[in-house]
Amino acid sequence: MRLSRFFLPILKENPKEAEIVSHRLMLRAGMMRQEAAGIYAWLPLGFRVLKKIEQIVREEQDRAGALELLMPTLQLADLWRESGRYDAYGPEMLRIADRHKRELLYGPTNEEMVTEIFRAYVKSYKNLPLNLYHIQWKFRDEQRPRFGVMRGREFLMKDAYSFDLDEAGARRSYNKMFVAYLRTFARMGLKAIPMRAETGPIGGDLSHEFIVLAETGESGVYINRDVLDLPVPGEDVDYDGDLTPIIKQWTSVYAATEDVHEAARFESEVPEAKRLNTRGIEVGQIFYFGTKYSDTMKALVAGPDGVDVPIHGGSYGVGVSRLVGAIIEACHDDAGIKWPEAVAPFRAAILNLKQGDSAVDAACEQLYRDLSAKGVDVLYDDTDQRAGAKFAAADLIGIPWQILVGPKGLADGKVEIKRRSDGSRDNMTAADVVAKLAV
Repeated sequence: MRLSRFFLPILKENPKEAEIVSHRLMLRAGMMRQEAAGIYAWLPLGFRVLKKIEQIVREEQDRAGALELLMPTLQLADLWRESGRYDAYGPEMLRIADRHKRELLYGPTNEEMVTEIFRAYVKSYKNLPLNLYHIQWKFRDEQRPRFGVMRGREFLMKDAYSFDLDEAGARRSYNKMFVAYLRTFARMGLKAIPMRAETGPIGGDLSHEFIVLAETGESGVYINRDVLDLPVPGEDVDYDGDLTPIIKQWTSVYAATEDVHEAARFESEVPEAKRLNTRGIEVGQIFYFGTKYSDTMKALVAGPDGVDVPIHGGSYGVGVSRLVGAIIEACHDDAGIKWPEAVAPFRAAILNLKQGDSAVDAACEQLYRDLSAKGVDVLYDDTDQRAGAKFAAADLIGIPWQILVGPKGLADGKVEIKRRSDGSRDNMTAADVVAKLAV
């Protein structure tokens, strides 16, 4: 992509309304624009990151055996009345009436709708286990939306829903999602720690929040530092095998949100040198809620003995749009964003340091063609801005690799390549740059 043809409305000044780093940098880097309180338009740069995150989430859900579908954003109020949550959910639910006076709501979550889909088609235990997920926009009418995408009203979320014959099967499904979440966040360059958490309005008595440590986080957390060094399962993990050892390894080390923190247990189990009380950002949460929805909504299947029984369910959410902000909170410096390569909007940026110089222009064009031919997602800054402005913009938007092409280096047959994550630089031939980035 040539920058001269790209829509990238960078801001030079920090927006006054932005209170935290991710909100400030997303606005300055031209990733999004606020359209109303807590509601944002995703501009091309931000949308590219959003789609990268969404694809990683999708790949790991598929790997764990979940099946993708797409449910609508609007839901019938009667479904929520059937489950008993319509009045209980509170003012965060946006309630709507259509022209026929039918009561609808803009979905904040989909337990009711997916249960209704399930009960319409699945009648026998032979069709279990089943896990259905979608990646869809949600709406929660937050009283005080703030912090950009970290606490917006409209947000993109992956939510999955498991259906099993009994508790043992449901816990196996829960374990699959637990492991899938470990892998999902690690692929994005994040250390997300599963912590015991409250179930809230979802229900049930088993839940873990996956939290990225950050001083700007909304959640107080208590952990044993040993949890930071635990290994994440590789892509060869057997989801059909026994995942219990992995779950025990991660849950036997103390990690809890402030809502369920047990001070006495924390002090008795965790050596003082390993105690950490800090803040974190929730990027996902998983729940086992038993027969909460199947009891009220009569989601029954025939068991092996032919007797109808309520299914056991679980739900599993990932804040896809929230992750954009969480990654920035974890990966930035004073100059701007430092994207992990897996989610970066572009892998490399070519900076033409003397636009109009025939040799420099030709070298940049050749690099652009060669990298593109190798499948490298590259942004070519072919604008006539000063070199200093190009350096600042490249650092701000956080492209992992910057290729600096100028007349001085070309005189020696070299270009400079800079790694954004650590600032390291190297001089090499254009061919060597292509070989390095095409891996």
